Amino acid sequence: MNTLGKVVLYLGIYALLHFLYEATGIALFKPISGVDESVFEHLKIGFFSYLFASVVEYFLIRRKNIPSNFWTSRMFATLFVPWSIVIIWYLAPALVGKLGLQAELTWALTVTFLSGVIAKQVEKALEEKELSAGFSLSVLVLFAIALVFFFAFTYQKPWIDLFVDPLTLGSH
Repeated sequence: MNTLGKVVLYLGIYALLHFLYEATGIALFKPISGVDESVFEHLKIGFFSYLFASVVEYFLIRRKNIPSNFWTSRMFATLFVPWSIVIIWYLAPALVGKLGLQAELTWALTVTFLSGVIAKQVEKALEEKELSAGFSLSVLVLFAIALVFFFAFTYQKPWIDLFVDPLTLGSH
């Protein structure tokens, strides 16, 4: 699948998962879709959106020559998506400061688009390489850990925020 096609598919799935649980209230959707507007939930949506886009991609191209490292490259790219979102998202506050609502929504769409483009480039590069068993195993282990991370913290958020100094928690 070409880059634009994959990114459009990813964006469509992202939009669906962003509102799926809220729109339906179906508990089955909670671990894969957004349940609030936290950064964590958006990272989770990115992760599962790229994963599901890769599953759709597999079924669209399965009759063609599928590279032997198709799933390793897709799992690595899927792991990469949330961290791309974080790095790109926080570029705006670092350079501009707080954004207004319209600018924030525009930036959010831009960030999501760019995370898809970057992930697709990562997977294409990995597809062209012979990957070691150690790398493939590492990706599989990290992917399994990410699933636990996203599922567990859907139901109980961790005790500390990413940017909160733990030494100041007791003083508030």
